[in-house]
Amino acid sequence: MKALYFEEHGELDVVKYGNVPDPTPGPGEVRLRVRACALNYLDIWVRRGWPGLKLEMPHWCGADVAGEIAELGPQVSHWRVGQRVVADPGVNLAEDEFIRRGEDSVSPGYHILGEHARGGAAEFVVVPAKNLAEIPDGIDFAAAAAPLLVGLTAWRMLIHRARLRTGESVLVVGSGGGVNSMAVQIAKLAGATVYAVASNSEKAERVRKLGADVVLDRSELDWGRKIVQLTSKRGVDVVVDNVGKASITTSMQVVARGGRIVIVGNTSGPMAEIDMRFIFGKQISLIGSTMGSHQDFHDVLKLLWAGKLKPVIDRIMPLNEGRNAYKLMEEGKHFGKIVLTP
Repeated sequence: MKALYFEEHGELDVVKYGNVPDPTPGPGEVRLRVRACALNYLDIWVRRGWPGLKLEMPHWCGADVAGEIAELGPQVSHWRVGQRVVADPGVNLAEDEFIRRGEDSVSPGYHILGEHARGGAAEFVVVPAKNLAEIPDGIDFAAAAAPLLVGLTAWRMLIHRARLRTGESVLVVGSGGGVNSMAVQIAKLAGATVYAVASNSEKAERVRKLGADVVLDRSELDWGRKIVQLTSKRGVDVVVDNVGKASITTSMQVVARGGRIVIVGNTSGPMAEIDMRFIFGKQISLIGSTMGSHQDFHDVLKLLWAGKLKPVIDRIMPLNEGRNAYKLMEEGKHFGKIVLTP
């Protein structure tokens, strides 16, 4: 089969498109014919690698998969070849106390499709049958794949980790990425007032259409100072900061006393200096969050299938142009998700 793979960690030049071995489903697994696979910034970090990450090479990423069941592995029932499905990108490789209490993504045995296991940036992928959910009629493969990982991540970080409540205020720092475009929608659905920071006027207009109440174009103003002004110096209850190094200090300045900053990424870099006085002086909570449980996944799917949350797709590209797709994502020249089709 064809895949978008790499044989060593590195930058874009290590990415290749070509033939790799077809996967075979084991007990409890199915083989999917991939019809759409959305990109995530996670793919870039995996390709670059980090200490302790050990992958079987060649490796290919891709957590967000929509497709058709091509083959059933042993011990799989209740599914049939040809069904249109999506897959929960979170895979549990253990059974422990975290999973038993619904905290799947905290478990040491929790892996993400395309990170520790080969993913959907290929013509076929093998996934556990228990991770599948059927795609309703009327929803195409790209629209089904695009919001999976980002919807799951945004739901958990806002609803379960930050415990967002109706009437609170939320600031989303950097609104063009997939997680943040879903965070705006989920915060509005929860009854919050949503502020968003965009990198240019075009992205500002697009995030307004998603429902943000106030959008700030950081190319034209000091967004931190403006938030303080707009909130009469109170600040916001919750900050979604997935930018990291470039924004965390400002985020701590604009969050309200007793407020929460929730972090699921670090697109500007993982290492940052933090003024500890903000944390104890304002009694700020810094909250980390990653992915979610199977129940979270199905809760988000219900909202997506009902049209209460909408996939945000920047563009759809063929799999063989995947290197260019990654380049666009690294340069931040997109709003929402880039989807590849084999």
